[in-house]
Formats: sequence, C-alpha cells, structure tokens
Amino acid sequence: MKKNNLKRKITAALLGTAIIATLLTGCGNKKNDKNVIKVGASPTPHAEILNVVKDKLKDKGYKLEIVEYNDYVQPNTALEDGELDANFFQHQPYLDDFNKENKTHIVSAGSVHFEPFGLYAGKTKSLEDLKKGATVAVPNDTTNEARALLLLESEGLIKLKEGAGISATVVDIEENPLELEIKEVEAAQIARTLQDVDIAALNGNYALDAGYKVSDALAVEKSDSLAAKTYANIIAVKEGNEDSAKTKALVEAVLSDEVKEYINKNYDGAVVPVY
Repeated sequence: MKKNNLKRKITAALLGTAIIATLLTGCGNKKNDKNVIKVGASPTPHAEILNVVKDKLKDKGYKLEIVEYNDYVQPNTALEDGELDANFFQHQPYLDDFNKENKTHIVSAGSVHFEPFGLYAGKTKSLEDLKKGATVAVPNDTTNEARALLLLESEGLIKLKEGAGISATVVDIEENPLELEIKEVEAAQIARTLQDVDIAALNGNYALDAGYKVSDALAVEKSDSLAAKTYANIIAVKEGNEDSAKTKALVEAVLSDEVKEYINKNYDGAVVPVY
C-alpha cells in the first residue's frame, strides 16, 4: 500500500508539473501571437507585395509571417479556422461566392490592386482598323466575359443594355455598329486563337503567360473602371477582425506609397494599384 501511495504522489506531481509547463507554454505562445501577423498569399504578386512591408511592420512591433498557397481554397479555410490573421489573393466576387458556398465568415479589410484585362491585336493591328464583321475572342465564363464586354464598351465598340454590368453576356449587347462577331473561348486558350481572330480580350496573367506585356495591348481596363473596383484584390480577414490592431497595421502598411511605387516599377502594368 505504501508503494502504491508513493507512486500516486509521484504521478500526481509529474502531472502537475506537466500541466504548469503546458500553461506557461500556452501563455508564451499567446503573447508571441500578439506580435505576429500571419498572412496567407498567392506567390505572385501577393507574397511579393507583402515582402515589401516586412520592415515597415517590424518598426511597428510586428513580425510578418507569409504563408504561400497555390490554390484558392486553403487560404480561406485556414483564415476561417483561425490559422491565419489575414489572406491576400482574391477579389470580392470570388470571396462572396466562397462565403455562400462554404458558410464562412470572411470580409474585406481593404482593396489593393487589380490585374487588368486588355484587348490584343490578332489579324487587325489597331482598333481604328477594325472592319465590319471583325471577329473578337472573349472568355466564355461569366465573370471574365463581362469584363471583356465592358472593355469593348469603354472603347466605343459596343453598347450594353443598361444595368448589365458585371453580369453582362453577349445577349446583353444592345448596339454593335461594326457587327462584331463575338467568339466565346475558354479563357486559357484565347491567346492561341489570336492569329485566327481580329482582336482578343485577355486577362493579365494569360497575356503574360503568352509572352505579351500589358503595354502591348490596344486597350486596357482603367484603374477607375467598374471592373477595377469590382475585381480589385483584397486583404481579407475573419468577420469581426476588421478593426483589430493587427488588421489596421497590415492594411496601413500595404496601402502605402512604398507599395504603390513597387507595384508600378515591377509589374509593367500587369498589376495596378487601386488606392
């Protein structure tokens, strides 16, 4: 019996020590977490942009930890689960759909940049040279097709029905003076069709992949356009954290003249600040 009592006392003492150590470790982690801002981001350009503000945040007493993701699901689920303080990779329409489909509670804390659509030359080398019946390749998915049609409208080539906006499709074309033939093509394949059409609407990333610069485009979305405002890439946080000290510090650092200068210098118009 004495041996058993001794064993129980030793076990109790060890458990107590372990519990105290765990509590102390937990307290230490919580204390450190207050000084760490953990942000999920796509490698380009988002993580690159975040790296610009590391020193700025360090001066404010924060360590910026960037977690790179190559998909558009994990950074939102990680944010919802509390593994991240923020993420930076998506635009508002995508976030709205994600919240709806996954019952998540993520909101925008600030708009940073957008990646503009452009009209690129195929068989016709300028918009002024377009002839009646010219062919125009546009993406066949709803979001990107609307952007392409809005860009065509901004150049005076078509007119859309009032209110069509970011949901516009070819059936919303109200006026088409040149009787342009709109060809709907899978977005990733459009660059390959350029030799077969007069002009094509390309997203910035696909244009870059095909070896084009935004400066090669015949026309691009303006930074104050509906598309720019709608599809601006945002810093997202979990609902309720919009005004936290971490969020305010992160947003202030990213929406700075230093970042704007970096974007304008390094992306040749493929990434455009919206602030």
